Order: sequence, then structure tokens, then C-alpha cells
Amino acid sequence: MIEVVAELSRGPVFLAGEALECVVTVTNPLPPTATSASSEALAWASAQIHCQFHASESRVALPPPDSSQPDVQPESQTVFLPHRGERGQCILSTPPKILFCDLRLDPGESKSYSYSEVLPIEGPPSFRGQSVKYVYKLTIGCQRVNSPITLLRVPLRVLVLTGLQDVRFPQDEAVAPSSPFLEEDEGGKKDSWIAELAGERLMAATSCRSLHLYNISDGRGKVGTFGIFKSVYRLGEDVVGTLNLGEGTVACLQFSVSLQTEERVQPEYQRRRRTGGVPSVSHVTHARHQESCLHTTRTSFSLPIPLSSTPGFCTAIVSLKWRLHFEFVTSREPGLVLLPPLEQPEPVTWTGPEQVPVDTFSWDLPIKISLVLQLCFRSWPQDANTNKEASGYQDNWSTGNRKGSTLLQASWTVAALA
Repeated sequence: MIEVVAELSRGPVFLAGEALECVVTVTNPLPPTATSASSEALAWASAQIHCQFHASESRVALPPPDSSQPDVQPESQTVFLPHRGERGQCILSTPPKILFCDLRLDPGESKSYSYSEVLPIEGPPSFRGQSVKYVYKLTIGCQRVNSPITLLRVPLRVLVLTGLQDVRFPQDEAVAPSSPFLEEDEGGKKDSWIAELAGERLMAATSCRSLHLYNISDGRGKVGTFGIFKSVYRLGEDVVGTLNLGEGTVACLQFSVSLQTEERVQPEYQRRRRTGGVPSVSHVTHARHQESCLHTTRTSFSLPIPLSSTPGFCTAIVSLKWRLHFEFVTSREPGLVLLPPLEQPEPVTWTGPEQVPVDTFSWDLPIKISLVLQLCFRSWPQDANTNKEASGYQDNWSTGNRKGSTLLQASWTVAALA
């Protein structure tokens, strides 16, 4: 048999526009008995990156496929189709690259091949929502002569920084070194330039701190004042806010605040909703804080942003936005006081009211969540569960450590010829 192992030396998380590097090792392992050892031959191997799109039929109404176009690849058993057998449709792919042809390996022999490709900058980010899913994979295909293709799929997580699509990589031939000993690797130069530009934009957007105050009121008066120091956050940060209820004229009995994402299907792709049907807008709560605050004048909260979540984005089919969702429970009775006086002429027994007439209302505050470059330009933490969560894909993948870098490994075997 032939064993193929794909290794991503820097982890499975990438920024759109960055170069992916993968080392593919093909091995003919030694059998338990040396008498049955024989050489193995492979016709070819190819690699390609593709983005698979899948939409929920109950939420998204996609146009029917065009059946007038002929099938340009009818013989699926003899051509390289990286998305063969997967749900949904392939919306983005890089050109396939041949790794080798006519490879023969003796028992115990192995050969390694390097694959490098720039991730498309115009694609959507990796996302697994309730309405749509965008999944990136590196697919490596290998085939024997007169045998079906065997595919190895490595899951990837791709993050997109808004604004990089309109920026071109600077090409200045006047300052290019003329000596071959000073020549730089073009891929590494471009990656460092993308990292520098992305870092500048993220720093400018997320480092600004200024107090924003919002007056919260219902139809009967002011409930309190909400304060927040930032409106743009990065993955992994905490959303910290303060709530001042001492200045309110309406007593607040309880409040809750949730960090949510709003996934909304674009109007032209919304499925007509029937009675009891599935709505075109879905909300997911990532963190929540609840507090009883009748006699509280000032309080605060902190909501962590998960590293595994997806920053806000917008495509032709769906949009994802972040928000703080507040829910308040207020008293209908003006000047509600539920505590006894501190000084009493004689001992008394005090009990709280059995029923309090209340009103409830909600308020949504939009916020922006951006990516964090440490996910893309540093090694991923050496933990198998975290690695799976980062890639957004569940499979039998294992992590290993070599020279301080986290490797994502996956292997499959090709049956030996009879």
C-alpha cells in the first residue's frame, strides 16, 4: 500500500490573500514480512484548494442550476474533481497543480513534495451558520493506472479582512536587488506585506478608545445610561460595558445582555415564509450576562468573544452582523421602594410584595468584530480540540509538534495492486 501524509507547517488558519504551504509525503511502508515486499507505482498526484458552499433548503431559495450547459467532465472516475461526493456546490477554486507523475517507490522509500498556493482574496470567510456554510479544503488526489482517484481532504479556516480586495501588492522594479545573492522570495515578501497592512488596519480600527454613552428609556421615562469604550473589537477580546441606573426615573428590576450574531439571508434569496415556517433571520448567542438590579446604582459586565467565531461579513446570499442584545424588566409603579426604613420606632415584620406589575422591552446595539492576526501569522495552540475548532471541521485529524510549529496531519492509504 501507499501512505500519503499532508503537513501544514503553520497550522490550518490563514488570511485571504496569504500563501498556503503544504508538504506532501508519499511513503511505501515496509511490510511486516520482508518476503512480501514489492515496489509500488502511482500514475499522478494533484492538489487544489476549493471553497464548498451549502445552503439550507428551508431558509434559502437558490436559483435552479442551468441544465442547458453540457457536462464538461462526464467521466468522474478518471478526472480530478476535488469536491466530488460533497454536499453543496464549489463556488471558488484555485488551479490544480501536479505534484508528480509516474512515481515508483521501493519498500521503505518515501518522497516529499512541496505545494504552495495563494488563497483567493475575493472569497468569503469560513463560516458554518444556520442558513449557509462556507467550507475551505485543500484536496490532494492520487491515482493508480486504471484505478479510481483517492482523495485526501485537509480542512482550512480562512479569515477575510475587509478592504484588502481593493489593495494591490506593490511592484517596484526600480528598487529590486540586482545581485542574485540578495534576491528575496516573492511569496514571503508578499505575505509579510499583507501581514503589515492587515496589522495597520486592525490596529487603527481597534485601538481607538472613547466613551460612548447611550440613554436607555421606555415610554414612561429614563431607565439608565449605558457606556461602552469601543465599537470595534477583535476575536478573543472582552466586550466591557457599564450601566448607570442611579439617574433613572423608572425602576429597573432586572436586565440581561447577550453577545449575538445575526445571520440574515438577502431579500432576493429569501424563501417565502409560510405559517410556522423557518424565518430568514437567525440569531446565535455567544455570551450572556444577567443581573437583578433593583437597588443597584451602577454595574458592569464583560462578555468574551470566542476565537472560533467568524467576524462580520456580507456576500450576495447572506450577511453576518454582531450586536449586543439588551432585555430590561422595569416596574410599572413609579417610585417603587421595596426596602423598609432603616430606623423603626419598634420592631416590625417586613415582607416583599407577592406581585409587582412589570414591563419588558429590548434594545439592540450593533458592534463590529474583526479578526486577530495571531490566528493567521502564528502557530496554532498545540491542542487537538482547539485545532478542530479553528478549522471548523470535525474529522480524525491529529496534531504533532516539530521545532515549535504545529502540524496538521492527515493520512490515507491506497490499496495495493492485486
